[in-house]
Amino acid sequence: MFAEVIVDVAAKQTDKTFEYKIPSELKNVAVGSRVVVPFGRRKVQGFVVDIHAEANYQGELKELSLVLDDQIPLIPELVKLSEVLARKLFTYRISILQAMLPSMLKAGYKKNIVPLTDSARALPIFNGKAIDAATVRSNADILLINKLLATKAAKIDYVVKNKASHKKDVIYSISNSKKDYLEILANLRTNAFKQKILLNDIIENYESYPKRQQELANLGIKSDVLRNAVNNNWLQKQEVDIYRDPTAADMIHASKVVQLNAEQQAALDQINQQIVRKNAKTFLLEGITGSGKTEVYLHAIAECLKNNKSALMLVPEIALTPQMVNQVKSRFGKDVAVLHSALSEGEKYDEWCRIRNQETHVVVGARSAIFAPLTNIGLIIIDEEHEASYKQDNTPRYHARDVAILRSEYNHCPLVLGSATPSLYSRARAQKGVYQLLRLNNRANNKELPKVQIIDLKKAMFAGTQFDISVDMLNVIKKTIAKKEQVILLLNRRGFSNFMLCRECGYVLQCPNCDISLNYHKDINQMKCHYCGYEINKPYVCPKCHSKHIIFLGSGTQKIQEELINMIPNVRILRMDIDTTRKKGSYQKILSAFGQGQADILLGTQMIAKGLDFPNVTLVCVVNADIGLAVSNYNASEKTFDLLTQVAGRAGRADKEGLVLIQTYNPDHYAIKLASVQDYEQFYQSEMRYRYIGNYPPFYFTTLVSIVSHNEPLAAKQAFLIKRLLTKKLSQATIVLGPTPSAIGKINNQYFYQILVKYKKEPYLAETLSYIQKYAQDIAKNDINVYIDQEPENIM
Repeated sequence: MFAEVIVDVAAKQTDKTFEYKIPSELKNVAVGSRVVVPFGRRKVQGFVVDIHAEANYQGELKELSLVLDDQIPLIPELVKLSEVLARKLFTYRISILQAMLPSMLKAGYKKNIVPLTDSARALPIFNGKAIDAATVRSNADILLINKLLATKAAKIDYVVKNKASHKKDVIYSISNSKKDYLEILANLRTNAFKQKILLNDIIENYESYPKRQQELANLGIKSDVLRNAVNNNWLQKQEVDIYRDPTAADMIHASKVVQLNAEQQAALDQINQQIVRKNAKTFLLEGITGSGKTEVYLHAIAECLKNNKSALMLVPEIALTPQMVNQVKSRFGKDVAVLHSALSEGEKYDEWCRIRNQETHVVVGARSAIFAPLTNIGLIIIDEEHEASYKQDNTPRYHARDVAILRSEYNHCPLVLGSATPSLYSRARAQKGVYQLLRLNNRANNKELPKVQIIDLKKAMFAGTQFDISVDMLNVIKKTIAKKEQVILLLNRRGFSNFMLCRECGYVLQCPNCDISLNYHKDINQMKCHYCGYEINKPYVCPKCHSKHIIFLGSGTQKIQEELINMIPNVRILRMDIDTTRKKGSYQKILSAFGQGQADILLGTQMIAKGLDFPNVTLVCVVNADIGLAVSNYNASEKTFDLLTQVAGRAGRADKEGLVLIQTYNPDHYAIKLASVQDYEQFYQSEMRYRYIGNYPPFYFTTLVSIVSHNEPLAAKQAFLIKRLLTKKLSQATIVLGPTPSAIGKINNQYFYQILVKYKKEPYLAETLSYIQKYAQDIAKNDINVYIDQEPENIM
């Protein structure tokens, strides 16, 4: 038998299958196996993507060296999917395959120096065995090894390190009858107190064994007592694999099935019909905030499980995942697995193993969960489908929605895209009949949408010493807190202030690595770059003219928090942004504390705008609605409308009436005016007119080609060469814009130039981009990288 293998070498010349002979002793090789193969002078990891009985290569073939896993990591569906995505995304297939696996299944490599002669083995540096090249430090040893390599007295051996491992635990099981233990206890010496505790526990809790070592340790039974118990044949010791449970500490209680209203039931009936019929139909579930989309999802998952199928559900933000997981787990219990980037490597690996071993049939997770190794999928759900976070912004640049459509077709199952503010792309496809539109026009509890007031900052009086919170907004916040009700406050900008300005010379403190000013973070008293991570201590004099007259302008979440504390006595504020949610479990901790009434105000960036459901929140405040409009991107108005509509929907979700205050310098902007009345249909019509005029999606497809280098002239030169190639190869109807420097021209000491291709139908695009991909491989050695992004979320 012979195997076709994709090797773990990301390069154009290796982006193909290599054929290997399967030795007779390797019995467990199958499509999807992770293997070690000889490749040139080294050994590398690879993935088996096909097996056949006859060799295609006529010469002598090398053999597979090793199969790395007992359980085949890649199901056949994902192997096929990797081929399709590599072709669609113009990326290497190995990059797709690696993205499909948890990081613990990505091999590491170690370079060993192996002595080949007796004299070499006798040298002190080797002491008769191979050594890790990374441990060689002294110049004398390096010179010695180079000499041995040159004379063939030693060789370099590349070893693939498998990082995959389960957490181990020790359990103790009983080996005698209860009557035997009673007899042992009766004959025990009087001063054997710890042994008596153990024997009494065995007798009183006989049916509870086997027990984990930690459970016995909690009773005060130490390891030496357990060791003696094993030696005396009172207990049997066994080491077992256990799963790390990321939700073990959460208090999740079973929930009752909610009775759906007529609108919800009508939508559910349409979805359930396709689950039963096994049809790959895509639904767009458009429901206003609070309309009960989640309940429709849960009922559809229940129908899926009833038909012995599995279900996959995606949410856009890690911040949303704990609440959504709790809702799904309260309905379906241990049949739910969770996958997102806030889990530890071990937790992700164990959850992935549960899914791969078919021990769970419902998966909830963020973008990468779209590659969960679920089999027999009966339903795929993407909640808040309009969110940009579903698009991967580095290689491989896939969109979870596009992958979901492919998995839906493979599994013959429906896909549900849900949102209060669907993306224009999805809404346009629904209008054309490609997707089926399902609408929820009313809130599930029949409550009215919250009232929205726009505060014109050009005319407002400001509270405090800063120009952030208006007097009107502050007064309403105070009244809400006085009524023992809660407030959500949105400012989509973290940090304390946006930049440092010298009032003497006008100097602005910039990041040395990026074309961006440093942000001031007061809690750590440092200036930070939000792009490359560069940070320095806060300056007290101007670095240029040494004046002490420096000020910090602009506002972030930290400054707003400080202002509110100064203006509202005894106010309790929880801040939720990237800075406060770096630690594991911090999302859950903040949201749980707010849900339990431990704070009056939840202040945060856009991560607090979506999906959160707190019954006591009656006021939502947007400090500055114009931040998103200032972004030089074609979809800035859409993103602003989405954000304002979503955050407004957090108010008044239970019995109490809700109010939303939006501060803006642009009260007449259509995105802000229409978000204030949650009129998605009118916004859709208005925005589509602008997109049509500008030749932007969904009227045109787009491809962004980025050219990146540490040498700006070199990046610019290559950008113009690639532009010339595109113009020459593509048809005249296709629009090629650029090259231009990106909005932030330098990030982390790399200069970015970009070319935008807009087209409706371009027969030569695939061939041209494939050529550019090959060309990029050739010029990469000159410190130039070229990236191709199909349907980019951000064009700046």
